[in-house]
Amino acid sequence: MIARYATLFVVLISAAPALGESLDADAARRFVIGKQFAFTCFDGSRGVGRVFADGSVIGAIQVRDSGPAHSVWLPAGTLKVKGDAVCASLSSIPIEPCFELDKIDDQSFRGSISGMDSRYCEFTQLSDDGAPRRHRAGPLSLDPTRWRRATP
Repeated sequence: MIARYATLFVVLISAAPALGESLDADAARRFVIGKQFAFTCFDGSRGVGRVFADGSVIGAIQVRDSGPAHSVWLPAGTLKVKGDAVCASLSSIPIEPCFELDKIDDQSFRGSISGMDSRYCEFTQLSDDGAPRRHRAGPLSLDPTRWRRATP
């Protein structure tokens, strides 16, 4: 079950309808790599995370807005660029999902699994102290500084 939500978390470098500028793989890389984001998903899941240049991801997720937050670490090579797409390679699932990314503004984007626009997460960049860079509706109950690691 956590693997399924880890896939949603992987959407970090992952709109119905498109809310803004569509990001190709190169633009997504520049927008996301090394930055920390808070995210909320269509099913109520939420968390924080950071994507690294080697394709690894580290963070935390609270599934369906209930229960404890679970730490998530996805190893190097989990996220890969294939043509103009950003895809995830997870040993726990038999397919390699790819993602559609749409930039909402300079600090946020929406990501969905390709072909499944109703399955999306929205990401907002956090500052170095873990606070949102812009006002969010309601507090984020997870402590994002607990899941940070130095940028390689």
